[in-house]
Amino acid sequence: MTSVPLTKFGAELLREELHQLKHVERRVVIDAIAEARSHGDLSENAEYDAAKERQAFVEGRIAELEGKLSTAQIIDPTTLDAEGRVVFASTVDLEDLESGAKVTYQIVGIDEADLKLSKVSVTSPIARALIGKSAGDVVEVQAPSGPREYEILEVRYV
Repeated sequence: MTSVPLTKFGAELLREELHQLKHVERRVVIDAIAEARSHGDLSENAEYDAAKERQAFVEGRIAELEGKLSTAQIIDPTTLDAEGRVVFASTVDLEDLESGAKVTYQIVGIDEADLKLSKVSVTSPIARALIGKSAGDVVEVQAPSGPREYEILEVRYV
């Protein structure tokens, strides 16, 4: 099994979700199944079917999270010493050379990626273009709208 890279923060989020599923959602589903069973005939009981579907989802997600956490390689960006290079978990300040717009991204694991929070997956085109580069380098990123060039302004490990 291959290890899954996660930031320390991302691993904590997955642990919190796992705890919520195991200690809250699981109990809610069990209660819903018991309530639906009390209504009698299960062959035409939509509440029972819905509760069983929810149970399957919850148990599947629990197994998925436990698997990811068991194989996770947790990386704390504050302990990185990558000599100014862009690596997993680093935060990168960029300038779009065409528009002059400045953006900041943190390179994170697939499960942590959220563009609204400026977190891009390590497998995304922009992250792949940035990995291994340093401040002052210019990278070309194949975006859906066509190639874009960015200058790396700063690389931080926060």
